[in-house]
Amino acid sequence: MLKIEKFVVNPLQENSYIVSDETGQCIFIDPGFYFEEEFKEIKDYLAANDLKPELIANTHCHFDHIMGVEYVREEFGIPFKAHPDDAFWIANAVEQGQLFGFNMNEVKAPDSFFQENEELNFGNTSFQIIHVPGHSPGHVVFYNKDEKVLIAGDVLFYGSIGRSDLPGGDYQQLVSNIKNKLFLLPDETIVFCGHGPETTLGFEKKSNPFLT
Repeated sequence: MLKIEKFVVNPLQENSYIVSDETGQCIFIDPGFYFEEEFKEIKDYLAANDLKPELIANTHCHFDHIMGVEYVREEFGIPFKAHPDDAFWIANAVEQGQLFGFNMNEVKAPDSFFQENEELNFGNTSFQIIHVPGHSPGHVVFYNKDEKVLIAGDVLFYGSIGRSDLPGGDYQQLVSNIKNKLFLLPDETIVFCGHGPETTLGFEKKSNPFLT
């Protein structure tokens, strides 16, 4: 049974997730932790739930989604994984942050890279990796078919979609990928977004003004 704990962090209100199952193993998805109290909160959560971190898995590597990567990687001694097409964002993390007024520490390269249609596995849990560029070139989403859960990063939001005006973004590509990849999944799939509340694919098919 999956447990998905959402932490709304940093000044951009990014959703960082700790995903665990009954084995006690867990992964971090998009650790955007920035303030000291946010780092304390995740350590307290892990301790209280007796969880063992295994991996950092990023949907994409815009600066607000990688602010906490180095802290988590060093604190728990776990690898960091992302898609290779977003490597340039990691290499320019400090400059990214400065453009938006943040002091970012350097983020080292991922320990390994995701490829489309491979699986992300930990404990008894498996997520399918789906490459959905458009918001960023290396954006992936994580889909668990058993529990119909989609961790979607900044591709799809409640009533909206990700911005496509940053380097490597492409509006038409983003819309096409949502319709031709994500909308093939079951309507009841719960979507955990990179910002804002959860939604479902069925609701977005019917109601999202960018996609109807």
